[in-house]
Amino acid sequence: TGYYGDGLNAIIVFAACFLPDSSRTDYNYVMENLFLYVISTLELMVAEDYMIVYLNGATPRRRMPGLGWMKKCYQMIDRRLRKNLKSFIIVHPSWFIRTILAVTRPFISSKFSSKIQYVNTLAELREMIPMEYVHIPDSIVKYDEETCIKRRMRTSCLSNDPEMASVEQE
Repeated sequence: TGYYGDGLNAIIVFAACFLPDSSRTDYNYVMENLFLYVISTLELMVAEDYMIVYLNGATPRRRMPGLGWMKKCYQMIDRRLRKNLKSFIIVHPSWFIRTILAVTRPFISSKFSSKIQYVNTLAELREMIPMEYVHIPDSIVKYDEETCIKRRMRTSCLSNDPEMASVEQE
């Protein structure tokens, strides 16, 4: 959690890699209570505008929340909290997250949909929000570094490949 702006508006950081494994026998109970904890914390912290940063990198599929849980969360969030949310930033979005949001877009408000932003790297996130009060877990930093190295290698391989270089020039 951190703050931004003159009014010290809240930045809520949510790291999906720390969510419980869906194979737990008490998974639904744990997720229900986790959601209630998050909502009660938001209600205490959020007096004005706020943003949520959802760190998706380094999260195995079995730890990602399901579509039903996300829908329930959205429906249970108080109108004031939905209204005061200024942006919902998804860092390192997977194809799964993008697909879920694309499928659910018709069922959520256009105002909420317009608040969703995808960010591929922590460097891009730094350009959007002040990071001095935001803690990024080490596993996410490592994931970001590895992803950036892979991306640079892929880019340099493409530019060294004569066939790909000719495609890029067209």
